[in-house]
Amino acid sequence: MNLTAIIIVAICVAGITSIISTLSGKKGKRANEFNTQEHNDMLKHIQQMNERIETLERIVTDEKYSLNKEIENLS
Repeated sequence: MNLTAIIIVAICVAGITSIISTLSGKKGKRANEFNTQEHNDMLKHIQQMNERIETLERIVTDEKYSLNKEIENLS
């Protein structure tokens, strides 16, 4: 290979590398935005589930609940 061909190949490789790094940087930002939104949705869902669990715990531990009485009778 002559010097001109080496320089042309080096310039092409540098340009392609620059384009790829720019595109992957944009994809990373989009992924972070999506992950942040997904994270917030999951936190909201977990909070709703915790509220439901607390309600179920109150129901199950209530003295009027028949399952609690049956468990006490087994002891």
